Amino acid sequence: MSKKANQLIKSQSPYLLQHAYNPVNWHPWGPEALEKAKRENKPILVSIGYSACHWCHVMEHESFEDEATAAIMNEHFVSIKIDREERPDLDNIYMDAIQAMGLQGGWPLNVFLMPNQKPFYGGTYFPNANWKGLLQNIADAYEKHYDDLAKSAEGFGNSIKLKEREKYGLSANENELSAGELQHISQKLTGQMDDKWGGMNRSPKFPMPSIWNFLMDYANLKQDQEVKNKVLFTLKKMGMGGIYDHLGGGFARYSVDSEWFAPHFEKMLYDNGQLLSLFAKAYQVSGEDFFKEKVNETIAWINKEMLQEEGGFYAALDADSEGEEGKFYTWTFEELKSLLGEEDAWFYELYNISEKGNWENGVNILFQTSSYKDLATKLGISDQELKDNIKSTKEKLYQIRTKRIKPGLDDKILSGWNGLCISGLVQAYWATENPLAKEMAVQNGEFLLKKMIEGDKLFRSYKNGQAYTPAFLEDYAGIIQAFIKLYQLTFDEKWLNKARELTDFCLRHFYDQDDHLFYFNNPDAEELIANKKEIFDNVIPSSNALMAENLHHLGLYFYEDYYSHLSDKLLGLMRSILVKEPGYLTQWASVYLSKKVSTPEIAIIGKGAKELALSIHQNYTGPKVLAASETIDATLPLLQHKVADSSGNALIYVCFDKACQQPLADVKAAIKQFPDLA
Repeated sequence: MSKKANQLIKSQSPYLLQHAYNPVNWHPWGPEALEKAKRENKPILVSIGYSACHWCHVMEHESFEDEATAAIMNEHFVSIKIDREERPDLDNIYMDAIQAMGLQGGWPLNVFLMPNQKPFYGGTYFPNANWKGLLQNIADAYEKHYDDLAKSAEGFGNSIKLKEREKYGLSANENELSAGELQHISQKLTGQMDDKWGGMNRSPKFPMPSIWNFLMDYANLKQDQEVKNKVLFTLKKMGMGGIYDHLGGGFARYSVDSEWFAPHFEKMLYDNGQLLSLFAKAYQVSGEDFFKEKVNETIAWINKEMLQEEGGFYAALDADSEGEEGKFYTWTFEELKSLLGEEDAWFYELYNISEKGNWENGVNILFQTSSYKDLATKLGISDQELKDNIKSTKEKLYQIRTKRIKPGLDDKILSGWNGLCISGLVQAYWATENPLAKEMAVQNGEFLLKKMIEGDKLFRSYKNGQAYTPAFLEDYAGIIQAFIKLYQLTFDEKWLNKARELTDFCLRHFYDQDDHLFYFNNPDAEELIANKKEIFDNVIPSSNALMAENLHHLGLYFYEDYYSHLSDKLLGLMRSILVKEPGYLTQWASVYLSKKVSTPEIAIIGKGAKELALSIHQNYTGPKVLAASETIDATLPLLQHKVADSSGNALIYVCFDKACQQPLADVKAAIKQFPDLA
């Protein structure tokens, strides 16, 4: 008997489509399901997950594919499935509700709502027996104690409506952070680090790129070698760990331990875009080939596995294949022995391969704990000889691995994540001049312009030739940042002009004039029970902090004081909370840092301007805005009233607050005019 599809069959999301043949009568989020709950007076079950989530798959298999469980859900509830990657706004609201209930958040996220969308209970993963019991208890309580549930939901509904300004005690502050306060933030962060394995001293370990990006910029501007070494040490341990795919390139989402050893094997575009940028900067400031290797391998991975034929980047790769987590990426000793010769014995040592397996079920995760140099010395061969051996052996194993059944691909395209990836590719090009990085970044920008933007309106998702779901602040912030980077890569002014248009759209539709913060969702696009504002960094940096940076940069490019003023206002709100608890606010710290040192406004005019601009990007990784034109007819305000030398060759103008230093033709001399952190 063929299975009957539920309402999710009309969805684009791979995650929702995975549930389309469950016996549960799932609905997507929308007016139809919400009205049904009111009409039939049933509680709503909202179940939120994403395609690369291991425990989401487990709960689906145990509970949502089970006829007996589905029967209870269908009789007593209106069940709604949400892909958190398509609807992060709803995920934010109901995750907030779970935490207000004093419960631990995570995915799958299962929340019970009254028909008016207000939540009264929830949780994450439940084994099937517990889940069935909970469903029955809630159905009984809804019938017999409706008023109590409604009262409870009212309380939680009010709690999640609380404005962030009130919730976190934010208040306007006009004072800039002092150099001493920035040092205090740096010390607080480095004091929480794991001296043995790098990263923050906790487990599980997430990469959290915005922390290391701030500390690296701080260390370079302060010329603090100790902090710089700590950041490079962390990135080295991350790049040597099992969290990194040593054969195929790219990073998994996090490691379950404190050593970067055993990951949940899903690979997310947003992590890899940010880590690409970070490892590129690490190569620029250290010159160490290790970082360059990770950058080039990750560029190759994006090109081979994440690039859609129109130029978009896919969202994620699953952790599981053949129903087993990590199966695609791990190796038994016997497998390796049958593929490698005696001359490859170094491979077992380099990657900590054990006959019994270094992980569960007798398999090995490739996990590097000593450097190439130390191993080459031990083996009595040159560094280069070992590197050549590593490259050819990795290529051989990679080719064999490609014949395995691949993990599931989440093939929707999310605009904000694509933006983060563009920014990473641009930095990677500046660091390595890998032509593939530049090509993919520009191609992706063109794809976004053609397929995911209509006028000044951006869409969140794209699949099967269709853009859908109005974008969230996370998307606008990531795309605006990316388009500013694309301008600095190509010096085609269309990127900056589009960045400005999108910014103005955000100011009209997302900006709360009372709170001086941006909403995460566009309140004009859809009415929800709460409009949230994202101020804390998570694995993706805070969208409000990214907007503060974007406004700062666009203010300098266009001589638009209004943008600069708004950026200052956003920062002012965060000042006191940032100094107290910087761990999840480092994107704000980065914007403060760039303002504290005075962001150089660099204009290059004349023949050879683009080559000089590339050289500045290669030799200086700190905050800056840079505009260049080979001719004097550029319209950008930052380039106005600047001239080439008498032969028409390019001159570099380094300016601060619209006042320029003596123009120069030499990049090193120009960089000497850039400020540091006194």
